[in-house]
Amino acid sequence: MQSPHVPDSKDLPFRTRLWTRWCDEDNQSVLNNAVYMTLFEEARHRYFGGLGILESNQFPFLLAQTNVRFIAPGVGGVEVIVELGTTHVGSTSLVQCYRVREAASGNVWCEAEALLVGWDGARRAKAPWSNAFRAALGRD
Repeated sequence: MQSPHVPDSKDLPFRTRLWTRWCDEDNQSVLNNAVYMTLFEEARHRYFGGLGILESNQFPFLLAQTNVRFIAPGVGGVEVIVELGTTHVGSTSLVQCYRVREAASGNVWCEAEALLVGWDGARRAKAPWSNAFRAALGRD
């Protein structure tokens, strides 16, 4: 399996601080894999919210695919930094990259890529990006 193609941290323009919860650990005392998806989603929400392009607090896209490489076991109950960058924008899709670090140590827990597809909820169909969406992405 191919590892996600995640640029160096200096090339990921957005960072946000989040917290894992003590109950996020699984029965092996490491952060459950599903928790990373929530961290990516929370980071996306803050990123797109900061760009001012969430409509009614909702994403204008659906998650189509995610590729995650786990580097070191995470733990619950600590602050993390999620780095995020958009690496490709097509007519109806885009690719974002993520890196999750423990805030205190700086240790990287995982890297990931996600494919997001524009979505028209009223039509329930794939949709092209609006000009406003594209312009906002150009400002990140």
